[in-house]
Amino acid sequence: MKFVANKDDLLNGIKIVERATVVKGLQPVLANVLIETVGDNQIKLTATDFDLSIITLIDANIEAEGKITLPAKKLSEILARLNDELVNLELNGSTATITCRNSKFDIIGISANEFPQVEENIAETDCMEIETKPFIKAIREVVSAAAGYETNNLLSGVVCEVNKNILEMAATDGNRLARVREVVKNTSSDGENPFEMLLSSKVLSELSKISLLVDAENIRICKEMKKIVITIDKTKIVTRLMQGQFPKYNQLIPQTFPKEAKVNKNNLISALERVAVMVNEKNSIVKFEFIDNTLKLSGDTPDAGNSQDEIDINYMGEPLAIAFNYKFILEFLKIAESEEISVKLNSPLSATVFAPLSDEDYIYLVMPVQLRS
Repeated sequence: MKFVANKDDLLNGIKIVERATVVKGLQPVLANVLIETVGDNQIKLTATDFDLSIITLIDANIEAEGKITLPAKKLSEILARLNDELVNLELNGSTATITCRNSKFDIIGISANEFPQVEENIAETDCMEIETKPFIKAIREVVSAAAGYETNNLLSGVVCEVNKNILEMAATDGNRLARVREVVKNTSSDGENPFEMLLSSKVLSELSKISLLVDAENIRICKEMKKIVITIDKTKIVTRLMQGQFPKYNQLIPQTFPKEAKVNKNNLISALERVAVMVNEKNSIVKFEFIDNTLKLSGDTPDAGNSQDEIDINYMGEPLAIAFNYKFILEFLKIAESEEISVKLNSPLSATVFAPLSDEDYIYLVMPVQLRS
């Protein structure tokens, strides 16, 4: 194998696929990227951890065909340090020689025959094409509310439905719930029936990061019973659909709220971060007291001390004291694209909804923590 490629193109391709590599896996080849020639002018890069596979194509001048797997991390480090010029890669046995002007590196790889087979083709009978920008925006707004990847249950997934021109996405870990609705252009194989899927939050997080490395107006999604292929520009993400019944999350959202506060987002972020210095990291509890256009925040660690802060808000309801895991609130605030936040309240033990004033279709529900007497 021998080819010449633009350094930035090759580095970008490695950055995209290395998200599916396994650094400390039982099979060393899973830490590698499969590099193979495709025709006369393209290189295909593939990485997989068995649950997630990422494939991308880059343009190159192919002088000799071939394939090899090379360590993704080491390859990325080398390319990042080279000058912004053409890179030559030539394979001699299991060693790849990379040259760029006066720089030369020999990297020992693993035979492509040891790399797992990745099936990237799928029957395109149940597909949709959706605008990239609102789809990625929705992912970023809900994905943090999903349970951790290691839980390997339905709550580590994100439910997504596209019904005609409305995209709805939601995630919950049992303590909080994020739901967003976006108006989108939707081209699907069956536009009359909703396109539904339940995907790992990890997969969607990686898709969100990959979208920053490519320039594509639309994302194409095709699914079968247990498999899904997401195509964005020259990149394919292949993974399994999660199986099971996701909670009926819309039923968890209260329909009415007798109390509402309007808060400046940046003021609340700053106050929370100050108070959090003295918060017990085991439970991360901050007490919120709403009273007469003022929000008082307080935290304490019995053996270390306590903290208090307050900010001006718009609130004329009855005084209310309620406590939250402050990390949940901060995650929402740092995602919300609005200077003003609405906080919709019921009682000290009822679900509270945080929402950007500029976007009524994005809500972040948080269950409070019971305060000790």
